[in-house]
Amino acid sequence: MPRLNHCPVRLAPDARRVVIRPFHLGAGPSLRAQRIVKAVTAMDARTVQAELALVNRDFEDRHWQTREVFLERYQHIKRELGLNGHLGLAQKELIGAYFCHEYSYAAAALMNPSVVAHPDQSGLTAGHLRILMSLRAVGEGHISSIAFREGILGPNGQLDLMPQPPFAMAANVIDEGEPGGPVIASRQKEASLSGTVIFPMTPAQSNGLEDLRLVRFQPEDGPPVFYGTYTAYNGKTIASELMETSDFRTFKLSPLNGSAARNKGMALFPRKIGGQYAIIGRQDGENLYYLTSDDLLTWEGGEKFITPKMPWELVQMGNCGSPIEIDEGWLLLTHGVGAMRKYAIGAVLLDKQDPRKVIGRLESPLVSPADEDREGYVPNVVYTCGGLAHGRELFLPYGVADSSVAFAWVNIGELLSAMV
Repeated sequence: MPRLNHCPVRLAPDARRVVIRPFHLGAGPSLRAQRIVKAVTAMDARTVQAELALVNRDFEDRHWQTREVFLERYQHIKRELGLNGHLGLAQKELIGAYFCHEYSYAAAALMNPSVVAHPDQSGLTAGHLRILMSLRAVGEGHISSIAFREGILGPNGQLDLMPQPPFAMAANVIDEGEPGGPVIASRQKEASLSGTVIFPMTPAQSNGLEDLRLVRFQPEDGPPVFYGTYTAYNGKTIASELMETSDFRTFKLSPLNGSAARNKGMALFPRKIGGQYAIIGRQDGENLYYLTSDDLLTWEGGEKFITPKMPWELVQMGNCGSPIEIDEGWLLLTHGVGAMRKYAIGAVLLDKQDPRKVIGRLESPLVSPADEDREGYVPNVVYTCGGLAHGRELFLPYGVADSSVAFAWVNIGELLSAMV
């Protein structure tokens, strides 16, 4: 098997990473919300200032621009309750604070990364590549959100992660759109990308945005676009959706349509194949399918072309991110589930002209849960949502036990030589 070179860095859950989130007291206007607003408006000015000072003392050094956040939340409550009348600035801030809460978005787990070349490659020396990773962050209530981390890859297995900013900020919805349609969100102008979190924004996403598979897509004409397929979960049902951005400042989140969109783990090719968009998916929960679409948002049917074969993947297979284009074809990372529900990472090589043709596949896993890496929130799992070719080396970030994120390098030539 090819030799894995592990990086010493490891990303772990961190309960100290917090953001301010809306605190909801139920769907729509409520008597309790009205009671709270009435109580604040009845306070004299000294009491309002004292209570607001207490809130600021407790939280101002843990977040960026709390006053603006409270005022924005007040505007939401004003619309929901149909508030009228003149209120002072401090009253508005205090009302907003009552309808916010602090959320530790990565307290439970940080896992299942994907990686793409960063849209900004300025100022780098030869042999270096700026990267952008997405991470699945899990907090209270097992709610999954999308976090980001920037870094630089260098020669000889070098990985330098950009430091996280002291404060994290949630992306804001700037266009709610029609029910069941696209939603547009924006990174706050003060927030760095490594400190930005995208939370569920629609009823279909209410219990999580899971396993974003980022890809840098090159259209037939025009500049590249970044897409990411992910699973929207509402607590009962799942659906596939698509994130679109050109700069990672504004994000468009669109539901996918068609029978194939009811499944997990769809991964988009980084360019059109034969004039059509193409995806690798798992339509029956066991096998890999090749799907095409004319409009990017509608996916039907699909052709089964890879089935479980090796002992370590007999239970089921799935993709581990978008196919990676190399000289020899399309390198597709896969996952297999074997005995004792052990998840391992494998790889196959697909024909460049017709990706339904399998040129080779690994007989043994590329990455398997090691003794020191098997413990966690879900033991005996290694999983990735995408790697990246840097020269003739494959950079592979992967989740460990649904808890943390590790990093490794593997030589692409050695990987292909190990395939049968």
